[in-house]
Amino acid sequence: MNFNLIKRGNGLQLLCAFGIGLLTACNGGGQKEANGAQAAPHQDAVAAPDSTKKVKATATALKDSTAAGDSSAAPAAAPAFVVKDEAADNPGAILPHKRIVAYYGNPLSKRMGILGEIPRDQMLARLDGEVKAWQAADPSIPVQPALHLVFVTAQGAPGKSGTYRMRMSDHLADTVIAWAARRNAIVFLDIQIGRSTVEAELPRLEQWLKLPQVHLGIDPEFAMKNGAIPGRKIGTLDASEINYATQFLNDIAVKYNLPPKILVVHRFTQRMVTNYKNIKLRPNVQFVMHMDGWGDRVLKKSTYLAYIKKEPVQYTGFKIFYYNDTKKKGSKLYTPKEVLALTPKPMYIQYQ
Repeated sequence: MNFNLIKRGNGLQLLCAFGIGLLTACNGGGQKEANGAQAAPHQDAVAAPDSTKKVKATATALKDSTAAGDSSAAPAAAPAFVVKDEAADNPGAILPHKRIVAYYGNPLSKRMGILGEIPRDQMLARLDGEVKAWQAADPSIPVQPALHLVFVTAQGAPGKSGTYRMRMSDHLADTVIAWAARRNAIVFLDIQIGRSTVEAELPRLEQWLKLPQVHLGIDPEFAMKNGAIPGRKIGTLDASEINYATQFLNDIAVKYNLPPKILVVHRFTQRMVTNYKNIKLRPNVQFVMHMDGWGDRVLKKSTYLAYIKKEPVQYTGFKIFYYNDTKKKGSKLYTPKEVLALTPKPMYIQYQ
């Protein structure tokens, strides 16, 4: 599948300006990153919706078969997508018994996602509405609400640590966990490691990951290699780095006698995750490879098929951008019904 290569240009300048804004809010900088660029739809985890580049597909051979009324959305002869999950039968396992619907962002920024864009009570009420919509679209599977907090943010400057990342305060994690409790929601703590490592960032998170309702997200887009700077290239993680995270989560689940932990890994290019076949599944961890690209529905479906379905690990996720997905004139957001027409059906849905 061919896509136009994402070009940063002036968009990077706007992004850097936003990073300065997050720096002021958090006593640090908030920025975007990348490395190992592969042509694909792009999302800006810490950029304002209007500071990202519009992405266009150069090949439109794939029609948007998920649009309402298209009978090709779910071919009768489509092969079954088999998920191997030893953890699914463990007490308290969420997947595949529930579908997760999450709100993403950081309360310290109105421009990182819906989690911080609007006041808390308004945000939670809007999440309630999405949960009801997904429940109506698929009454057979209960919906589990979630808040997905970007807790370690990539930076455009090295900072005191020289790692181009900033760790949020303990108070912020405690605050979002308390918000989630109002809706019996689970929480994901997401890390954008910059030039740090997964091994260096995870130990601090144990104090929250030992809670049964707290899980982990990792964004390879912001995992910089070979001296790259966040915001200039798309980052990458290898299976070996991801395997450290799954082992870490598995060990926590065993140590504290917890239900299975969930790991969400974001992806919208092939090189964002290397050697996917070597990713090790653990008996106490459930793995979600999450389609994190933005664009119109044709482009998003193409990305899902190319990088999520074609390189399967375990469960799949799908991201919806309230603003970026409608940048193209005439574009509309995917509805729950349309997303559920995808094969495999995503079990993790994220809104930014």
